[in-house]
Formats: sequence, structure tokens, C-alpha cells
Amino acid sequence: MLRIYNTLSRTKEIFTPHQAGKVAMYVCGITVYDYCHIGHARMMVVFDVVQRWLRVLGYQVTYVRNITDIDDKIIRRAVDQGIGIGELTARYIAAMYQDLDALRVQRPDHEPRATQFVPQMLGIIRRLVDRGFAYQVAPDFALAGDVHFAVRKFAPYGRLSGRTLDDLRAGERVKPGEGKLDPLDFVLWKSSKEGEPSEAIWESEFGQGRPGWHIECSAMSESILGTPIDIHGGGADLQFPHHENEIAQSEAAMEDQKHPFVRYWMHNGFVRVDNEKMSKSLGNFFTIREVVDQFDPEVLRLYILRAHYRSPLNYSDAHLDDARLALLRLYGALSTAAEASSASMMPATSYSLSDQASDGLSAHWQARFAEAMNDDFNTPVGVAVLFDLAAEVYRAREHGDEPRAIALEACLRAFAKTLGLLDQDPALVRESGLLGQARRSAALGDEAIEAMVSERGEAKKARDFQRADRLRDELGKAGIVLEDSPQGTRWRRQ
Repeated sequence: MLRIYNTLSRTKEIFTPHQAGKVAMYVCGITVYDYCHIGHARMMVVFDVVQRWLRVLGYQVTYVRNITDIDDKIIRRAVDQGIGIGELTARYIAAMYQDLDALRVQRPDHEPRATQFVPQMLGIIRRLVDRGFAYQVAPDFALAGDVHFAVRKFAPYGRLSGRTLDDLRAGERVKPGEGKLDPLDFVLWKSSKEGEPSEAIWESEFGQGRPGWHIECSAMSESILGTPIDIHGGGADLQFPHHENEIAQSEAAMEDQKHPFVRYWMHNGFVRVDNEKMSKSLGNFFTIREVVDQFDPEVLRLYILRAHYRSPLNYSDAHLDDARLALLRLYGALSTAAEASSASMMPATSYSLSDQASDGLSAHWQARFAEAMNDDFNTPVGVAVLFDLAAEVYRAREHGDEPRAIALEACLRAFAKTLGLLDQDPALVRESGLLGQARRSAALGDEAIEAMVSERGEAKKARDFQRADRLRDELGKAGIVLEDSPQGTRWRRQ
């Protein structure tokens, strides 16, 4: 049985979806005003593995991960750069897809954008006002027109974060002129301010304005998945106030009060650098692009999965180098694409637990891997199973037992695919060393490049186009651009 640590109950619970055989899963995505950082990478990889494993278990999963494309930070960045909001968000959405594709993060079933669901947000706000859970600030205050959620009207507020209203209110004050009834009240609808771009303004019965951040996820999840949601996930930084506020506004607005808004809350831990939380203000902030310049993206994925998703993840180049060497060892156990038999090649999709293991050998390893993953998605133990399998593959080949090696390799590939690993050609991996483009380029001297360019030319003359293409790809991965012409081939560093 799958057990999940539920942040709300602070215990591991046996997973039982609202509808048998189906899972409704919502994860808070990225606010697109900058490049994705490694904190984003961790969240995306963690919940990518969650949805992969749920599908392995045979569930029909509807996975929703939103994009926040309207927000104060987005507006400020667009104004600062002198471009439209749509142009800014399109740029960073494209960059996000590049980063996530490199990390082998599968696309969700639905990827709603906040700007597409403003009418649904206004519908929830209307219900909250009608039920006495929300109010509009009077015209004689600085925040005139803003609509706020009245936190004290929602008695269970604080359950997710484990804080009482009095604890939360300690030291808080309502500033003169705000018009809020309580310092804890949060905004549902922000009235438009002078000078704001037209792209950030919508017409509504509450006046011109735009939605607050918290209401966006409630509207998108309710519109696509309904309630209750089986799994709602995100980073630990979203537990309070974002997810706490989601619970309050969603449950206060729900027509059916028999069920909670969310059955299981999941939160992945922080990424830390030298044991301090990663942040731009501390100067220890790394984008995904900066990391994969130094390391192959698959190395970053393995590094993330070697830690339990709820634990802090301490970032360092030394840890990534260790993950790189570990991944090279796993690839070392695999046949090359040319050598592998059909029995050892990984299947088109991840294996299914409903499949009957063909022999006791496979059943043993399947049981070990499933036990780890069913224990709150314990990827460190799951990864350890991969290394044990790799060791057995090495041992079988040393003893000349190729049938056993092939069977073990098939298990290794299938389990690794479930984690989004080992999908590259082992021969190319051995050549590249799983280094990022910048490191490969720096490590490749001019003489070595010239030799590879010359070798590629000889391969083309001999019509060995497979070898020529392989050399071109390897040089490209090292950041070397080739320019073919009738006079020959020139190269330059990217």
C-alpha cells in the first residue's frame, strides 16, 4: 500500500483517493518573471516522480500544474524592461520548458495560466462575499476597492501550518488608512492603481483590478479537478501563507461541505547552500541553467532524487560531482544501444505493478523497489536499489552469466525510467563524462577539437555518417559550433 506523509495530519497515511482508481493532483507551479532556479528544479522533479509512480500503481492520474502569469513581480519586471507582460511571461515560459525538458520532467495533463481563469476567480470571490467571508474596503481608505478574506470568520484557519490565530497576530497591526478589519486578512481582489499597464487590469463588479495570488490556485484547481483534490503539492515555502489561505477561501466557498478541499497535502523541503536557505539576497542563488552548464541535467536530477523529498537538500558542486560519478557507474552497467538485446532495452513506458514478474529474480527486485516507493516516495532507497542492481549486473558479466546480466539490466532500466533516469546512450555518456557544456568546452583544448574535426572529416569521406554525426554531437555538447563549407569545416566556441 502507498503511504503518504500528509502535512495536514503530520503523519504518514495510507493513500485512498476520493474516487477508486483515479487521482486528482494539483501542484503549484512557477511565477514566470525570471529563469527557474534549483529550488524550482527540486519541486518539479519531486512531483514528476510522484505522478510517475502513481501511474505505475495503475491509477488514472489527472495532474494539474499551474503557471502564474500575473503577479506584482511580473508587472514590475515588465515595466522595468519596458516590454509588455505577455512578452515577458512568454519568454520565461519558453525558458522554463527548456529547463524542465532537460531535467526530463514530463508535462502535466493540464497547465492552466492564471490569466485564463479570472472569471472563475471572480465567481469564488462573489460567493465568499455573499457568505460573509469576504468584504470590500470602503472608498475612504487607501486600499479602496480591494476585496479581502476575513480570516477570523474561518475558524479552522492555521491547521496546515500548526499556528493559532493569536500566534499569527502577535505583533501585527493594521496600518492607518488600510481599511482591513484584521491584520491577518488577505487580499482576494486588488483594485487597479494609477500607472499600471492595461494588461494587468480586468473589469469586475468590484471595480477594475486584478486577482490576488492565493485565489488563483483555488480557481484553477476547482475549475479543472473539482473538489476534493486528492493530492495538493508544492514547496515548503508555500505551506504558509499560500496553502493555508487556499484552504480557507476554498472551503469557505465550497458548495459541498462534506469533504475537505484537499485530502493529502505534500510539501518538498528547501534547497540550502552551505546550510543556509538559498536566496538572491544572500548571493547563493543558482539557476538551473547555471548548474547544467557545469553538469549534465541528468546529474542534477539524480542529485535531487538521492535525498528524500521532505528533507533539506544541501547544494554544492562537490555533491553534484559525487552524483555525476554515481550516475556514470549506473551507466557503466548498461549495454550500449548497439549491443543491447531487445530483452535488455527499457520498455516504451514504465513497468506496471499489475504485470506478472516473469521469474523470481525480477519479482525480488520489483518488491524491493516498490516497497521503497510506496513508503512516501522514498527515492533515496529506490536509487539504492538501482545501485544494487548495477552491482549485480557487473558481477554477472564478470562470471560470464549473460542471461542473468540481461535480466538484471532490464529491471535496472525499467526502475530507472520510473525515476526519469538512464535514458541516454551509454556510449555517449562515457565519452561526455556527464559534464555540462561549459565544463566540456573548457576541458577540450584546441588540439583535441582540431583532431575531432579532422576525424569527422575522414569519417564523412569514408561515408561513415553515423560516426561523423556522433562526433558533431559530441562537439556540440561541449559548446563547439561547426560550420561546414565547400572550403572545409571551421569551428568556434559557442
